[in-house]
Amino acid sequence: MNAADFTISQLKQAYKSGELTPSDALKSIAEAIDQKDGDIGGYLSHDLDLALADAEKADLALPLGGVPIAIKDLINVEGQSCGCASKMLTGKYRAPYDATVVRKLREAGAIPFGRTNMDEFAMGSSNENSGIKICRNPHDTERIPGGSSGGSAAVVASNTAVAALGTDTGGSIRQPASHCGVIGLKPTYGRVSRYGLVAFASSLDQAGPMTKTVEDAALLLQTIAGSCDHDSTCLDQPVPDYTSRLKEGVSGLRIGLPKEYFAEGLDPEVKTRVEAGIRRLTDQGAEVVEISLPNTEHAVATYYVIATAEASANLARFDGVRYGHRSESADDLLSIYEKSRNEGLGSEVKRRIILGTYVLSSGYYDAYYLRAQKVRTLIRNDFNKAFEKVDVIASPVSPTPAFKIGEKLSNPLSMYLADIYTISANLAGICGVSVPCGSVLSDGKELPVGLQLLGKPLDEATILKAAFAV
Repeated sequence: MNAADFTISQLKQAYKSGELTPSDALKSIAEAIDQKDGDIGGYLSHDLDLALADAEKADLALPLGGVPIAIKDLINVEGQSCGCASKMLTGKYRAPYDATVVRKLREAGAIPFGRTNMDEFAMGSSNENSGIKICRNPHDTERIPGGSSGGSAAVVASNTAVAALGTDTGGSIRQPASHCGVIGLKPTYGRVSRYGLVAFASSLDQAGPMTKTVEDAALLLQTIAGSCDHDSTCLDQPVPDYTSRLKEGVSGLRIGLPKEYFAEGLDPEVKTRVEAGIRRLTDQGAEVVEISLPNTEHAVATYYVIATAEASANLARFDGVRYGHRSESADDLLSIYEKSRNEGLGSEVKRRIILGTYVLSSGYYDAYYLRAQKVRTLIRNDFNKAFEKVDVIASPVSPTPAFKIGEKLSNPLSMYLADIYTISANLAGICGVSVPCGSVLSDGKELPVGLQLLGKPLDEATILKAAFAV
């Protein structure tokens, strides 16, 4: 028996019946990791002894008592390495504290177990930018799992984790969830604390759950959401009971279909599967309304100005002086900066730092960064107007199924355009979820396809209810 085959609800039931103990579950998952993860690369590390010590103290009466949760490698877990899948930090930085999301998981009884692979510093859409090792899609190991939370999606899909946490800056939970056939939820900006997450783009980053079922996603969101004294952007708003509303049904729900998201560039088979998912909702009484998000065409350019600008500022701290990699060949302060960053950071991270520094530089700030912020407001206004007419917006998550490893590495622009359907939600600060809606046959392998459901700010309950009905 592999405990990672279970959902959270099933594992809790196994504990209750005495079929398993938390220690049994951890040993079973560790065995599954040893057997499977060599071909997948979803984990960067896992400390079984530390987790077993936590299991001995597990309170099974708590909502997540004894449930192991895999953690993306940019979320701080006290005493564990937090490497961001980068040579700059891996093996050179050990977290001195728990991120708020980890603290809340522990308070609910969960056991953080395993550091999952990712694109270095969360910069990427395929997990090919990991500075440590490649991560593969469990459905076809010649293909990417998506990114940047590719490791979290892959370990859930390959049944080497019960559930995982990821982060989403421009689709980094939803897109790998779609490619790997799992549930991926990006909460509203401010719904979940960012304290203890290594920052990529501070106005866009959000942590969220990656699970096997919508019910599990609702339970994890219930656990990690809420105010935080350490994060001024975290909203002090009541956290509803997300699980209690899942079975309300979708009769009368107004679903908006943005015409810009079903236009040229969308794979016909992906479109067919997405439309089938939407029909499952309309068959249960939901109503479809065509809407327009006219500034969608500017979203990619806007995102890659704002995100890189914020990354340039946030990653300035990794300079070889305070912590992280320091070049052994440096002989003065300037060469410490230059050589440490050159040796410790990968090519995609360097590309984004350079671009971000450029758009913030004197003489270009108004032309690029300030203008991008104005377009961001237009994109947010598009969503506000749409949500006056509809309750949920439905769309594809990605234009295509998972592509082959190496297929787009030589063309960064092509890689960036793969995020066209997800990045607007981050720019607008709204919530979104990817839910499996079918698969596409390619090279003899069934590749999952995800349906994206976007909701009003702080209305995760509605998109979870709709996802449950798909």
